[in-house]
Amino acid sequence: MKNRLKGIFCISLAVTMMSAFSGVAFAKSLTVGVSWSNFQEERWKTDEAAIKTQLEKLGAKYISADAQADSSKQISDVENLISRGCDALIILAYDADAISPAIAKAKAEGIPVVGYDRLIEDPYAFYLTFDNKEVGRMQAAAVFKVKPAGNYVFIKGSPTDPNANFLHEGQLEVLKSAMDAGKIKNVGEQYTEGWKPEVAQKNMEQILTANNNKVDAVVASNDGTAGGVVAALTAQGMEGITPVSGQDGDHAALNRVAKGIQTVSVWKDARDLGKAAADIAVALANGKAVPNAIKWSGGPKGIEMNAILLKPVPITRDNLDTVIKAGWVKKEVVCQGVNGANAPAACK
Repeated sequence: MKNRLKGIFCISLAVTMMSAFSGVAFAKSLTVGVSWSNFQEERWKTDEAAIKTQLEKLGAKYISADAQADSSKQISDVENLISRGCDALIILAYDADAISPAIAKAKAEGIPVVGYDRLIEDPYAFYLTFDNKEVGRMQAAAVFKVKPAGNYVFIKGSPTDPNANFLHEGQLEVLKSAMDAGKIKNVGEQYTEGWKPEVAQKNMEQILTANNNKVDAVVASNDGTAGGVVAALTAQGMEGITPVSGQDGDHAALNRVAKGIQTVSVWKDARDLGKAAADIAVALANGKAVPNAIKWSGGPKGIEMNAILLKPVPITRDNLDTVIKAGWVKKEVVCQGVNGANAPAACK
């Protein structure tokens, strides 16, 4: 096994991981490699900053690679990070299955792996994410509150990302009874390759055409796809009339919420997730147990894994001040272009 304590000098430091980490030992010489699937979504820059900041506090070095939405490149990236001497890996997988050879390589080298935000269903990987089924429930509940009956469209995430199915499962948990009763009709359902907004827009355009624009609600699985959906709706004069969900708390999405053209963005504070990933990676690199970890086996294969699932928060017009007060986004960004008596309380 690769010796992950390269330096002689070790310091005992009390760190906080969601108010739980304490007494985690770390070595100043530790290097943590992060493999990003891509930087398409706005949020990954926030995640990266949080990881880098916490690793710096822990005295560990950050190195990274961007797979640019290419599963083959991501495998090469991970191998390169290993060759550069990383002591732990944090991997945001582009393709949950295709990444398996890279996990096997890390295991052979004795390098711990944190599956970041997206499931890598391998018992060797530590799974860190938000509760994605709960995100899906929150998305559907917010849309259902506005439109409890009618023609629904489901714009799902990438088919290579297990989160897409977790989200949809959560959405259906909320909507199933209304669907079974015939109150809600599913008139269109599409995965979104690579979570790309332009793909979501194209899919939504096709669904609108197929249904002669008779669409009453859209459950979109993240803010990027929601942006594509809103663009398609706007072209038909349906923006602000048709409720649309999302997630991630992207600044543009929060502005859409303020304007009333996106119903909800389920906020997953990437700063918390990034900090937790750094804490976990350093703990595992030192052979330490991760506080508050659970045994989780909710993946498609039912493989039991160590995991931490953080709690998301749905953001609507009613509680937009939550993200502003938390320092996630400035008021002027959220409220840009929002005027008049119909402005949400956060923008008054």
